Amino acid sequence: MKRSKEKKKVGLVSLGCPKNQVDSEVMLGSLLQAGYELTAEQAEADVVIVNTCGFIDQAKEESIETLIEMAELKKSGRCQALIATGCLTQRYSGDLLDQLPEIDAVVGTGDFPKIASLCEALLNPKRTDNRPSLTETPTYLYQPETPRLRLGPKHWAYIKVSEGCNYRCSFCSIPSFRGDLQSRTIDSVVREAQALAEEGVVEINLIAQSLTSFGWDRRKKGELVTLLKALTRIDGIRWIRLFYTYPTDFTDPLIDLIAEEEKICNYIDLPLQHIDDAILRKMNRKGKRREIERLIQKLRDRIPGVTLRSTFIVGFPGETAQEFRVLSDFIREIEFDRLGIFTYSHEEGTSAYPLGDPVAEGVKVRRQRSLLEMQRRISRRKQRKMIGSVQTVLVDGLSKESDLLLEGRLEGQAPDVDGVVLINDTGDKVVNPGQFVSVRITAAHDYDLIGEVAAGSKEESLPMLSVLPSTRG
Repeated sequence: MKRSKEKKKVGLVSLGCPKNQVDSEVMLGSLLQAGYELTAEQAEADVVIVNTCGFIDQAKEESIETLIEMAELKKSGRCQALIATGCLTQRYSGDLLDQLPEIDAVVGTGDFPKIASLCEALLNPKRTDNRPSLTETPTYLYQPETPRLRLGPKHWAYIKVSEGCNYRCSFCSIPSFRGDLQSRTIDSVVREAQALAEEGVVEINLIAQSLTSFGWDRRKKGELVTLLKALTRIDGIRWIRLFYTYPTDFTDPLIDLIAEEEKICNYIDLPLQHIDDAILRKMNRKGKRREIERLIQKLRDRIPGVTLRSTFIVGFPGETAQEFRVLSDFIREIEFDRLGIFTYSHEEGTSAYPLGDPVAEGVKVRRQRSLLEMQRRISRRKQRKMIGSVQTVLVDGLSKESDLLLEGRLEGQAPDVDGVVLINDTGDKVVNPGQFVSVRITAAHDYDLIGEVAAGSKEESLPMLSVLPSTRG
């Protein structure tokens, strides 16, 4: 009797943002469908794939370091082939192959469907040494039928509704390797959300390079509202969260829908990048400070209890001490609920690149730390005001800090980027991942909250949901 052929093992390391995570999940789904065995231990893999990020210097460095680490595995272990995928490869494919000859193939941001056949070719004993070329203009959009193996908790998911971006912020390199805006159809997104709901997903997080531009490539500027209305009609979905919105894209119908529709989280991720008008012009950002302030006031007036998250860049070329003070004063005045601060990354190929990088790195870091410390104090005040209140919490599972704690999130806490609610007392109740429970907040840290399941809480039971292991080694 012949022995069955042993399945080849593939390990994948996913770096970067949630959009990259979706790409990784699509590749894993294709590999699983093709009969490969997936492993979280790269040392056990026949093929190792690194899905890289190429957005800013820090992300590029992490990607290069990971590729070097995996190249060492190829020398010393079972690995027969190393594949680099994602944004860094689309942007620097030639340089990567020159600097890291251990890389056997590069897969760009438009070539993810080829991953299984590429693995097969690389594992063929009769393989040639020719390295495959990338698609020059990425055009790939995954669909509901696309195999996808989701990572992390089974009760929430990212849905990527579009690729690319038509904005040309001077600091941003993304359009150079993700291309212009390409929106999925409303039907495609809705069918994916329906399938996710049938799998037990209760929270969907909509992501894109610019979510509020959805449908603009079809010259349909109201399509995001139409999409959201369709998503709210799906049974089982409780939370719909909006990431990566653009300030000048907000319309009254969109704001009204967020305010009125219970399923759409009163949570808006609104990257502003700066607030000084001179810097905004240099960044090629649409809208001036006055318009942005009016929008923030409108959002707070019309959306009850809205949580506002934003990100800013310090150290943009030519940013003076006065322009930084303008930004600092604005953040102090507005008091965002969540905030990220990045130092400027001097990226070749961007329109800001010829401006040089005149702000010293030490100055950038001091400015970043100053704003983060200010935001920490703002967050602490806001968090403490919640002590004693009873909040609806979506339980994610055991805490990363201790198996004795459960971890969950409020409507105003997005996965991966915001704080959490740590539940230290469930009383006599059995609480599973994917359940919504009422939690009384008993203590507050700078970003996390502590609480206990409230007496009389009516848990909304869902099937016990398992948690997939990470593909990170």
